[in-house]
Amino acid sequence: MHPVRKQRLWAVVFIVVFSSLAAGLVGYGLRGNINLFFPPAEVAAGLAPAGQPIRVGGMVVVGSVERSTDSLQVRFAVTDYQATVKVEYEGILPDLFAEGEGVVAAGALDERGVLRASEVLAKHDENYMPPEVADALLKANTAGVTP
Repeated sequence: MHPVRKQRLWAVVFIVVFSSLAAGLVGYGLRGNINLFFPPAEVAAGLAPAGQPIRVGGMVVVGSVERSTDSLQVRFAVTDYQATVKVEYEGILPDLFAEGEGVVAAGALDERGVLRASEVLAKHDENYMPPEVADALLKANTAGVTP
């Protein structure tokens, strides 16, 4: 093999190996930061991974909010009108959090199937709903389920 071709071949091999290694390291570094959205129907069906960071969104079930008397712990249920997921959160809820309103809770599912939320987001005005929640509710309504 001609020395110039051999040198080019080694350069190409080095670039391919280095690029693959860099892409692998970036993927490995980001895998812990992936935060997927699941509607309550998918969580109830077992499609959401337990112990992994996820987001669950829908409407807060009327009458489901339970506040602790001695701490900031709050329990409530989120529904997409097909299924319901229980959520436990310890912290201060957003001002716009209310029963019957849209919410997105970020956290991890425990072994009981309860979302241990680290963050709760509420809609910011009467017209806004997170796109994931709107899509999940639209799918529920087109499946013949009424709110």
